[in-house]
Amino acid sequence: MHEVITLQFGQQANYLGTHYWNIQESYFTYAGQEESPVDHDISFRPGIGANGEETYSPRTLLYDLKGAFGTLRRENALYQLQEQTNPAQQNGWSGATIPLQLPAIQPSSYQQALDQGLQPPQLRTDTVRFWSDYNHVYYHPRSILQLNEYELNSALMPFERWDTGEELFASLDREHDLLDRDLRPFLEECDQLQGLQIFTGIDDAWGGFAAKYLERIADDMGKGCRWVVGLQDGTSAPRSRQITKIGNAAQSILALNTSASMDLPLSSAPSKLPAYLNLDANSRWHTAALQAASVESLTLPTRLRMTAESGRATFDEMETTLSKEGNRRIGATALSLGQPEVQDGISMTNGHHDSRMSNGVVHEDDDDAGEQQEKLDMDLFPSFDIAGMSAGQSNTRPYVFGKTRLLRGHLPTEEDQEAELRGRIGEGPRVVTYHTNLLFPSLSSFPPIVRSRRAETYTVKVLVATDTTVASRIRSLENHARRIVGVDEREALCDGLASMAEEYEAGWSDDEDYGED
Repeated sequence: MHEVITLQFGQQANYLGTHYWNIQESYFTYAGQEESPVDHDISFRPGIGANGEETYSPRTLLYDLKGAFGTLRRENALYQLQEQTNPAQQNGWSGATIPLQLPAIQPSSYQQALDQGLQPPQLRTDTVRFWSDYNHVYYHPRSILQLNEYELNSALMPFERWDTGEELFASLDREHDLLDRDLRPFLEECDQLQGLQIFTGIDDAWGGFAAKYLERIADDMGKGCRWVVGLQDGTSAPRSRQITKIGNAAQSILALNTSASMDLPLSSAPSKLPAYLNLDANSRWHTAALQAASVESLTLPTRLRMTAESGRATFDEMETTLSKEGNRRIGATALSLGQPEVQDGISMTNGHHDSRMSNGVVHEDDDDAGEQQEKLDMDLFPSFDIAGMSAGQSNTRPYVFGKTRLLRGHLPTEEDQEAELRGRIGEGPRVVTYHTNLLFPSLSSFPPIVRSRRAETYTVKVLVATDTTVASRIRSLENHARRIVGVDEREALCDGLASMAEEYEAGWSDDEDYGED
């Protein structure tokens, strides 16, 4: 069956995950409808609800802090907890107890409308208080994992530093064995696990927590496909906070490289946005939607049915294209969004009449290369910058080692097919293009981040490349780390980052043919 289990660590990860699971739920089809090209059994687990009826719930674990879940409860309309044990009695206390109950958080008007089967009102940034405010799915009680040791947005005990997350994992794992308690029940339900996908922050304490979690998984399970989507907070912050975040990101990138089979760092706020996008960088609901369009589209081939069109693939097949013998595990991601109606080769969404459009992909002239170089509208790979501190990033055109594309609503061009053929015969980078007619759904929970009238679906082009851009960004991270990380950690951290960067610099020269990129 090739099941996929998803792990979600922290606020941004759960905002992204909520968009992701809403989209998966939208693919379900019912009696009298044409069968969905998406195989739901890959991402959803069957079960029996409280009323004895068959249910489906996501194969996922949601970790977050106290106060982060909003109105989401472990007990819901489909699943009722079989035991309601008093925590004091669990610890051996036999005396009288006085329960302390905090005021309940009121469901949003959007959630109330969903519960009543009514048309929900339009969401706004000021009405989305928590990621659960726009959630469409029911989770199994075992999926919801609140860490009570820290509270969301606490000024007294902030969950900010990388080693705080590392220490919290170590403490909880000693007490509970988190893999046995949380992950193993989901693993035992799988017939043939395809892999794990992990959504996590990388520039806060969740980076340390996730890194130690994956280290335990690697020790316990050995090799396997583990795709990490590392989320960087790209919003502006005081300089001291920026420095902390860069130090956290440096430690996360290095630590995850040893236990993840692929790592896709994504910024929440790309430095350059196309004119057709209206993104509120301070709204996690907005930024996670853009990340979801990228992640959900890129991984869509891993969830298609065997009978589906040429979009079907597995995580392992995609890794083979991107990672040379497992040494290049970090991919740079880029994204373009559009509306299905494209007339006479001109996109009616972004209004760029000075660029030629081919199947929704902008091509710009590159005079130095003497050829047309592919560019997507948004570079989602974090820049790892600190205001006022130059890290000396390279501006040279990147050399590509491997690239995976996913096209939604477009067929591959002749150039795509030629590039793939050249890669197969060793005359260029390895390039594989997947395509599907299944467009990206714009649900009522999806924010209006695309200007112009709201469309029901969007075309998408997303690509991930292992190229020399990765080396440039890691070198930037290393240069910052040398100036901000303490002496005790600096040498091992910076040497490790330098060794990683070399994997994306070796094996080519400026005189080589750049191929199609």
